[in-house]
Amino acid sequence: MVDVSILSGSASDASVVQKVADVLNEHGVSWEARVISAHREPEVLDTYIRECQCKVFIAVAGLSAALPGVVASRTTRPVIGVPVSGKLMGGLDALLSIVQMPKGVPVACVGVDNGENAALLAIRILSLLKE
Repeated sequence: MVDVSILSGSASDASVVQKVADVLNEHGVSWEARVISAHREPEVLDTYIRECQCKVFIAVAGLSAALPGVVASRTTRPVIGVPVSGKLMGGLDALLSIVQMPKGVPVACVGVDNGENAALLAIRILSLLKE
């Protein structure tokens, strides 16, 4: 069982995923990373969320940035969304998609491409679970 699951919707998000992983490694937090598209592999994502024993999800997503919201709609565990910069809007589209979740589907959102802050927020959440 890992403490943090880092999900991304595309392999092109690898540089942001690496930022998350680097900070988690620095703090000795266990993690795993998976690339699962909410749009192209919804059944795979559902199964993964259901079977994953992590304590916190970090979902890295660009464009429509559906991944964080989809994950949050299928679990009661904390979900942190990391919007990824894009060519047209610099990540503003992804940021707005993540922060505009409907009531009952909470997703914490960090800045565009800010995997470091996502990892630090996950570490803070994990520290509360240990108290």
